[in-house]
Amino acid sequence: MSEEMDAKSLQVRDAGPADELGVKELITAAFGQDTEAGLVHRLRHCGALVLELVAVTDRGRLMGHISFSRVTPADAGPGRELTICCLAPVSVWPEFQRQGIGSLLIETAIAKLKDMGEDLILVLGPPSYYPRFGFDPELAKKVRAPYAGNAFQALALTDAGKNDLPVEVAFATPFEEFE
Repeated sequence: MSEEMDAKSLQVRDAGPADELGVKELITAAFGQDTEAGLVHRLRHCGALVLELVAVTDRGRLMGHISFSRVTPADAGPGRELTICCLAPVSVWPEFQRQGIGSLLIETAIAKLKDMGEDLILVLGPPSYYPRFGFDPELAKKVRAPYAGNAFQALALTDAGKNDLPVEVAFATPFEEFE
C-alpha cells in the first residue's frame, strides 16, 4: 500500500549528525543496496560534502535526502577558478517516490548552491529526469571527467559556469570506486 505525501508540506533543512543513521537507511532503501549510502558516509567523513539536505515532515520523519560534494578543477585551463560540485545522490523512500519530494530537494539545493556562490553542478543520472532542472548533457561535454555520455550532465549557476569551459575535474576520493 502506497501512502500519499504532499511534498509542499515538508520542511527542507540542513542534515545534521542526528540524521546520519536515518539517512543511511533511507539511501539504502531508495537504491536497494548500500553502495550509495556508503559513498555519502565516506564523503561526509572526509569533509568533501558541500551541502547535505533532508526533507522532513512536521513530526520530524525523514522523507528525502540530497547531497553535493566538492569537485576540483585542474590547475590549468579557463575553468581552474570555477567552484564546482556534484549532486550524488538524491534519495526518497521507495513508497514516496514520484510525489515531488526529490524535485523539492533538488530545487531547494540549487537555490542554496547559487546563494553559496557555486558556478557549476555536475550529476550522473537519468537523462530523462535531470533536464527538467536545467541539467544539460551538452554542457557536460565541456567537462573532462571520469564520466561521459548522456547520463553525465551539468548545470551552470553563473555565467562563469557556462563560459569558463572547458575544464578538467577530479571528483572526491570516495568516487573512485565508481570509475
